[in-house]
Amino acid sequence: MSLGKLSPAPPSSPMFSLRGSLITLAFFTLLSLAYFSVNFSVSSAPPPPVSATVNNAVRQQTAPGDLNQLPEENENENEEFSDIYHSPEVFRLNYAEMERKFKVYIYPDGDPKTFYQTPRKLTGKYSSEGYFFQNIREGRFRTEDPDQAHLFFIPISCHKMRGKGTSYENMTIIVQNYVESLIAKYPYWNRTLGADHFFVTCHDVGVRATEGLPLLVKNSIRVVCSPSYDVGFIPHKDVALPQVLQPFALPAGGNDVENRTTLGFWAGHRNSKIRVILARVWENDTELYILNNRISRAEGNLLYQKKFYTTKFCICPGGSQVNSARPTDSIHYGCIPVILSNYYDLPFNDILDWRKFAVILTEKDVFQLKHILKAIPYSDFLTLHKNLVKVQKHFQWNSPPIKYDAFHMVMYDLWLRHHVIKY
Repeated sequence: MSLGKLSPAPPSSPMFSLRGSLITLAFFTLLSLAYFSVNFSVSSAPPPPVSATVNNAVRQQTAPGDLNQLPEENENENEEFSDIYHSPEVFRLNYAEMERKFKVYIYPDGDPKTFYQTPRKLTGKYSSEGYFFQNIREGRFRTEDPDQAHLFFIPISCHKMRGKGTSYENMTIIVQNYVESLIAKYPYWNRTLGADHFFVTCHDVGVRATEGLPLLVKNSIRVVCSPSYDVGFIPHKDVALPQVLQPFALPAGGNDVENRTTLGFWAGHRNSKIRVILARVWENDTELYILNNRISRAEGNLLYQKKFYTTKFCICPGGSQVNSARPTDSIHYGCIPVILSNYYDLPFNDILDWRKFAVILTEKDVFQLKHILKAIPYSDFLTLHKNLVKVQKHFQWNSPPIKYDAFHMVMYDLWLRHHVIKY
């Protein structure tokens, strides 16, 4: 062996060369991706959302003095549908469908100067009837084409009859003759035997005035303020009309729990058994403010209404009928209504969960009334009060009507009932 020559190096492994090439390639690839990524993030911002682009374009084309011309956002998307509703999402979707589709045909027959077509007035404890008559005539739901109608409105006002001194017996005859004339003149009643027809009355004599026509009681939808079984009210068919004493004497209450220092309040006439018992048991109590009569105006202006502002729970016993304006007064003034009745088909109770903003009791609970109210935890009281404020809009009439107000809630109840009618 010659010491002057270097022996050749052993050949390198093919596996080693390939691995080195792959590592080198991967390194340069990552380096390139990092470079382009940094360069792209510096030189270009992400594109704005389509909705933002459209809104910015609209704003650029709108002069500063024309801000009122900006398109309104979708109210349904922003409206809070909380658990005060039995099914919030169902209500939201069905309500939107009602606004788009619902049509009502008003029979044109009857002299508006007598008992037909127009309301008597929009004030007082029976104003709900007047507001409905006016709003249905002037609102979006009316159609002049009966073939497009989902329901038919029989526009006879027992409140106007009462205002003109019509006796109960004559009311019954007038209602019967009017409906029978519509049946004879038009084909629509006979398609369903009146199941797609409805009648609106707030005064209890109006409910009894329909008794002369059994088909009207049994088949048609009766929208009434006195939803009681003893006058033939059928819950799945008929609609409980909220009795609202408008205009309200004072602004709406709410978010004012620190001012509510009285546990419970009621003042009124003893015109029912439950009111007699309520006054007899509690009128001398130091924590429940119970009066055996209305607060005298001589004691001060609007003391009755102002008492709602300082009370936590307002007692709502039935009077001569199961209903009264006291629940809606309580809601308006921010006082949690305590329904004291063995049966009261509460307005919109198939839509609203009344137990989320009211206390529901039976008449036998009157003897334990103070104990029941004091046992309600303060946190639960705060929740009830918060929810009460949310439902105030549903128990107020407006002309023209406003979305989700009492008129629209009644229309929604009618819309629900039209689905079960078979032609």
